[in-house]
Amino acid sequence: MKAARLVVLTIALAAGGIAALLAGRSDAPPPKVAAPPPSPSVDVLVAKQDIPMGQTIEANDMVWQAWPTSASGSTFIRRSDQPNAISTLTGAIARAPFVAGEPIREAKIVRAKGSGFMAAILPSGRRAVSIGVSPESAASGFILPNDHVDVILTKHDREMEKATGGDFMSSQTILSDIRVLAIDQQLEEKNGQKVVVGKTAVLELTPAQAELITVARQSGTLSLALRSITDAGKGKTDDTDERKGDSVNVVRFGVGTMTTPR
Repeated sequence: MKAARLVVLTIALAAGGIAALLAGRSDAPPPKVAAPPPSPSVDVLVAKQDIPMGQTIEANDMVWQAWPTSASGSTFIRRSDQPNAISTLTGAIARAPFVAGEPIREAKIVRAKGSGFMAAILPSGRRAVSIGVSPESAASGFILPNDHVDVILTKHDREMEKATGGDFMSSQTILSDIRVLAIDQQLEEKNGQKVVVGKTAVLELTPAQAELITVARQSGTLSLALRSITDAGKGKTDDTDERKGDSVNVVRFGVGTMTTPR
């Protein structure tokens, strides 16, 4: 029995030693892995805070920020290329809004050189033309800057009135997919601001469109039809294409009430 006990004790001591050895090995620190080298960066000029369209950019609106070199586009303003960019761009006007942290790009600003902000934000070759509006002619005030609209002319149809002796009105879309630059002096909708019905809408037009709308303003009443955001920038809708050149005559009370295409 004593010999058996000695054998069992020897085996137990050996097992404990092996277990302690394995435990000691498991506590050994893992080999160190070298940290990857930092990716190269470059200082890029960004907007320090939100800059709305038409705002004059001040020095405290811009700041230099480290930007990965691989992600910095050719249109970004780099400190290595333009170290005095903050001072040289102070006083420029934002042609489009910037959000905080967005890189400043030359394409979205203009150096006005004393010009007004509206002249500064107008794209090359475009004209700003104002027309009078009312709640009835401007979608009850829901048309806001940067929306796109169709311009509708409503006027007396003198030929039909002369032929029938009745009172005829005709309406026709004379311009399609026109960008609204401003409503009165409101350039963009502010967060949480209630809709305010303006009295004047400023439209972005080509020179030929500016001439057309100036003549149309003298011959009848102009109304703005708000386009869906999904239709903005697509030109005429399918319905407008099908009815291009058509007008709608409305026979007023006294002669009868009906709507017929010419």
